[in-house]
Amino acid sequence: MPDATPADAVVELYRALARHRMNHGSSGNVSLRQGDDMLITPTGATEESLSAEELVRLPLAGPPLPGTAPSSEWEMHAAVYAACPEANCVVHTHADHCTALASLGEPLPAFHYMVVGFGGREVPCAPYRTFGTPALAEAVRDTIPGYKACLLANHGMICHGKDPATALATALRLETLARQYLLARAAGRPALLDDEQIRQARDRYRTYGSPYRQAGAAS
Repeated sequence: MPDATPADAVVELYRALARHRMNHGSSGNVSLRQGDDMLITPTGATEESLSAEELVRLPLAGPPLPGTAPSSEWEMHAAVYAACPEANCVVHTHADHCTALASLGEPLPAFHYMVVGFGGREVPCAPYRTFGTPALAEAVRDTIPGYKACLLANHGMICHGKDPATALATALRLETLARQYLLARAAGRPALLDDEQIRQARDRYRTYGSPYRQAGAAS
């Protein structure tokens, strides 16, 4: 789409998440940094109903302008932009396997080297807070610095990327790893990488040339 606008990119990202079964109905939301503002999906948006004209522009620090209806999770998106200056696009989903793991209140540990690509020895899990509240935004702000994603206890996941394509790849990679980890847990006790293996994986990520490196998609 050569003439695509930032709003078009947000709509396509939201629809791509639905195509990949990462969102169902009006669950989940996405946003895109625009200078000191963000474009975010409106409350109640669905894959079928969303249009570029319905996206809401609001200051990163909020609050929304009167008469606008951004996603109820706009404060959580703002928290990611504040905590992660490199973030230009934020994705929040209720993807099945991420949500299942988050419902255990556990992080995703380094059972696979790709976990290290998210920023550390695990993908952390933010503590449960009521959805759409400043308390949830604060929990994410405290959990996500230094990481490309975090799980949300009893809720779902949130991740960020340098652009919509990277944010989508990051979300898909996290859901795949969560699914693989839960499969391994069902079969037994997964072996986790030790400190030296994690260090080696980190070093490898610093020099790995794949364009998908930001999403931890080495292979």
